[in-house]
Amino acid sequence: MSAAAKRKEPPAERVLGFIREHCPPAPKSCLVVAVSGGPDSVCLLHILNGLKETLGIELHAAHLNHQLRGAEAEADAEYVANLAQSLGIPLTVEKGEVKEYQAQRRISLEEAAREVRYRFLAQTASSLGAGEVAVGHTRDDNIETILMHLIRGSGTRGLKGLCPRSQWPAADTNLTIIRPLLGMSREETQDYCREHDLNPRLDASNLSLSPLRNRIRLKLLPQLKGYNPRIVEALLRTARLTADDLAFLEAEGVRAWNQIARLEKDTVILDKERLLALPPAMKRQVLRLSLDKLIGSLKDIEARHIEEVMNALDKPAGRSLNLPGGLTFIIEYQRYLLGKEPPAPQPPLAAELPLNIPGETRLPGWRVTASVTEQTPPMEDDDDLSACFDLAKTGDRLSVRERRPGDRFQPLGMNQPKKLNRFMIDAKIPRSRRRNVPVVASPSQIVWVVGGRIDDRVKVTGETRRVLQLRFTPD
Repeated sequence: MSAAAKRKEPPAERVLGFIREHCPPAPKSCLVVAVSGGPDSVCLLHILNGLKETLGIELHAAHLNHQLRGAEAEADAEYVANLAQSLGIPLTVEKGEVKEYQAQRRISLEEAAREVRYRFLAQTASSLGAGEVAVGHTRDDNIETILMHLIRGSGTRGLKGLCPRSQWPAADTNLTIIRPLLGMSREETQDYCREHDLNPRLDASNLSLSPLRNRIRLKLLPQLKGYNPRIVEALLRTARLTADDLAFLEAEGVRAWNQIARLEKDTVILDKERLLALPPAMKRQVLRLSLDKLIGSLKDIEARHIEEVMNALDKPAGRSLNLPGGLTFIIEYQRYLLGKEPPAPQPPLAAELPLNIPGETRLPGWRVTASVTEQTPPMEDDDDLSACFDLAKTGDRLSVRERRPGDRFQPLGMNQPKKLNRFMIDAKIPRSRRRNVPVVASPSQIVWVVGGRIDDRVKVTGETRRVLQLRFTPD
């Protein structure tokens, strides 16, 4: 059926067809309907009330007084209460502290009102055991949303606009939102209310040019229609095509993520070589999916955040990037880490501290045990926190410190000294961890880079008479 033919159908039949195609509720479920008192939500409640038996659902209305419009807001609540009573629909009404919430979060008044409203809807649905909430967004709301996203630079995902069904993360639960009126215009909901003598409330703040959405509705859209009288159809077509393309990319992104990434505790670990080999569009999908797995929502992740990570992919190892939600993107030699940056395993050493030889020494974050034997004790192959030395070559005046500018030593197996900084780079020690690597030194040279190699000049040989063993244990 063509779009023109659909518009000739009775509104209730159109909404029923839209619901069955795009957002069917579960049979015998309770559907919460958000009702502000305006034409869109009043139209929605009235139509759903006539369809509830056909859909096999129960309805529960919910109204939040944002306490932003004084007596008008109180009158809205009273109107909704009377409407729900006349339809025989149970109703939950509450007041929201929007301005207080705005001050706490330091966000715009519009954003604060939206977050407080959806929290209220999520709590109402949870208390009723309802899985979904219906809201009265229309085709006009969808157009305005697309333009808002375009103006704010939300990227390709923003161009798909509002979806018939979507998730809104709220508190400890995921709220499912359905939008049965996306196929209707705002003018059509107003006509419906007039035809059924519903007398909805009119919000005077919708005429203010302060909110961006209002400026788009009252100023920008009329101008765009001057350039293209069919701009609404063009934008909706763009949204539909974008949604189709994104659905394909998201499915491919999941497949790619499973091949190159893994989640360990609160960190996503990405294979560097395989991520870099992906096309740019697929890299973005993998990054978005990684963020979604960590924080459960991309609500605070903007297109610019993804592009910042994209621009950092080829930066040297050791670089990091801060992202919303307290997340950090860290570049290592063979992988990327995305998550809350863990603290260093041990703190850096603030001063050079002497070792007790033989004996035990307590250092910040470490316990060091020194023993002297006549033979080399057995060592575990993978124990890189223990090492043996020729005591005659090291002496017993050893200390532990952090690395210093200009440090050099001769790594085991090499025949000439090497800069310690270059050794750490070649050993692929992340820059953020290098300061925390303990260095054992004698008065004349570095003896051991703990966790790495000893100096070749102090190794145990066939001529060694006394063996010094040092063991570092995290404390």
